[in-house]
Amino acid sequence: MNIERKILFRNSPARMRAAIARRPFLLRCLVAMIVWGAIVVIFSGCMSFFAVPDDAKYKPRLISPSPSMSDAVAEGDEAHAPAAFSGITPEVPVNVSIEEAVLLAMENNRNLVMQRLAPEVARTFEEEAQSVFDPVLSASITEGRSRVEEDDGAEKRLQTTDVLAGLSQFFPTGTDIHAELSTGRNDTSSYPRYETRAGITATQALLAGRGIEPNLALLRQARIDTLVSEYELQGFAEDLVARVEITYWEYVLARRQVEIYQGSLELAEQQLAETRHRIRVGGLAETDLAAAQAEVALRTEALINANGRVNRLRVRLLKLIHPIGLAAIDTELTPQSMPVVPEEGPDDLNAHLDLAMRMRPDLRQAGLLLDRGDLDLVLTRNGLLPRMDLFIRLGKTGYADSFGRSAENIDGDGYDIVGGLEFFMPVANRAAQARHRRAVLSQRQSVESLENIRDLIREDIKIAYIETLRTRQQVDATAATRKFQEEKLRAETAKFRVGKSTSLHVAQAQRDLVTSQVAEVEAITGFLIAMIELYRFEGSLLARRGISIFGSSAAMDRP
Repeated sequence: MNIERKILFRNSPARMRAAIARRPFLLRCLVAMIVWGAIVVIFSGCMSFFAVPDDAKYKPRLISPSPSMSDAVAEGDEAHAPAAFSGITPEVPVNVSIEEAVLLAMENNRNLVMQRLAPEVARTFEEEAQSVFDPVLSASITEGRSRVEEDDGAEKRLQTTDVLAGLSQFFPTGTDIHAELSTGRNDTSSYPRYETRAGITATQALLAGRGIEPNLALLRQARIDTLVSEYELQGFAEDLVARVEITYWEYVLARRQVEIYQGSLELAEQQLAETRHRIRVGGLAETDLAAAQAEVALRTEALINANGRVNRLRVRLLKLIHPIGLAAIDTELTPQSMPVVPEEGPDDLNAHLDLAMRMRPDLRQAGLLLDRGDLDLVLTRNGLLPRMDLFIRLGKTGYADSFGRSAENIDGDGYDIVGGLEFFMPVANRAAQARHRRAVLSQRQSVESLENIRDLIREDIKIAYIETLRTRQQVDATAATRKFQEEKLRAETAKFRVGKSTSLHVAQAQRDLVTSQVAEVEAITGFLIAMIELYRFEGSLLARRGISIFGSSAAMDRP
């Protein structure tokens, strides 16, 4: 469908003035309407474009932490990485607290360094999507020559030169504006002729491609992808902090177990020496020696295993907090933080559930992906429409026998106007229908995925909460058991010295004491680890540690 009207004045100035005199009012009104129409289209497009960044829908909500969380989160503290690893050498031990270990990991962990680049990569897709609305400058120059032999044998030569410069821009309203300036020369055998033209073309989508929503969908999706990558970074950082703290406490536990096994070995060796002495003086039979020797061997075996676990955890902790330290194989990490049961335990279960529903990074990611699916629906629904564009072209041309005069004559009365409609639609349109159906189904999947994540969060929080209660009760129970085992060993040792007990009974009492001591330390560290897991599952671990991965403490609440 094409409607075209063209009016050209190429005659003498006298005839042009006469024609204008016949229709001055109509011509001026028509030109004024076209010019003002183009200005309005450009202005509306610009205003719509600069109003684009309305991303409140996609910005993270500010989270008000629970009172206990507010006390735990450090406000206004600037994190400074400790210099514990400066000038590291194999011979010098490194003293590290748990806070320093976390800060070292946030600064030096290679996996985190790689993950921090992901949001920057995602922002490049934002810039790429926004480039659709950037103005485009075009220019061309062409030159041609032709020679024609007419019927009478005469030869006619034609030389043409054309120069064109244009500027076009697409706006979120579905409007495309193109302005151009061209000049050309037609040099025939008889005389040269110059033509200079200035024109503007406005094209407006009426069906497919019309409106701000479909034209900004890709840009908004790119911004959502950036927010998703930031949440992925936050989730990775929380997992890293949890791994560092858990590994740190396991390392502390392993070192404490070494101390316990070392003490029990020394005690077993003392018992072996005392048994040998009593055998020499005739106080015990030779058969009692085997039990004491077996106990020493058993404690030695336990000590070897404990030392191996310490070394493994040391290497693992070094990998997390300072990979360069792995080059120094013999570097000794000395933990400065000791496991202490905090005075306050976990909050109410509902408080942890509510906090998790607001702070879990994976839940926020799922919500953003749901918004992204909505934009897919906007795009594919618009793609179901046929393509119909309204276009209008306005131009003025000057003619003369030189370039300068043709440019001067461009403000004359000659003009050209072309307007019309263009229509395009695939007959079956199956591709667009398939894309829309796929977007609808994907959106249903996203809704179900969001609900599934909520269910997983409830499961994670409840299991972690139960574990914190169990380990907290175990702390008191194991402490009581250890006290009773100490009394039992003292009583058994006293009986052995007066000949009322055997080496086997003393060894069993020693073994029970060691087991209770290890269980007590394991209960304390187990409670600390259970609290770490609870905070990680609710997504508040970084906030409770006063850590921000976005450059400021306020940025932690961004989606």
